[in-house]
Amino acid sequence: MRPNRSIPDAAVIPVLVYPDVRAAVEWLAAAFGARERVRIGEGHRSQLNVGGGAVIAADTWGERRAPRRGEITHSVMVRVEDAREHCERARRHGARIVTEPQEQPYGERQYTAEDLAGHHWTFTETIADVAPEDWGGQTVSDA
Repeated sequence: MRPNRSIPDAAVIPVLVYPDVRAAVEWLAAAFGARERVRIGEGHRSQLNVGGGAVIAADTWGERRAPRRGEITHSVMVRVEDAREHCERARRHGARIVTEPQEQPYGERQYTAEDLAGHHWTFTETIADVAPEDWGGQTVSDA
C-alpha cells in the first residue's frame, strides 16, 4: 500500500461512533492505552493507534449513532502483551469487564470490556502457538 500520513497505517480501520469524541479519546487512552495520532476538528473525528492497529473515533452525525446499551452489533479485537495487566488497567479507568481474562483452547488469553459508549473490545494475548485443527478449527488458506 502507498503511504499517506493522513490515514492510519493499517489495512483494516474500524470507525466507532461516540456521542463525545474528545471524551472518548481521553478515555480510550487512559483505559486501553490508545494514542491519538490525528485530530479532525475539535469533536468530529480522531485517528488513534491501539495495539498494532488503528481505530477512528467519529461523532454522531446523520445516521451515525453510538451503540445502544444491551445491543452488540460489532466488537474490536486488539492483541496485547499481557491480557491480565491490561484488564486491570481498563478496570481502574471504569471499563465494564464483560468477561475476565480466560485461557482459550486456541492459544490465547482473552478478556472483553465495554467502553464508555457501549462498544465491546476484546483484548487477546498469545500464550501458545496452536494449530486450528487441534481445537476444532480448519485451516483453509495460509494467505
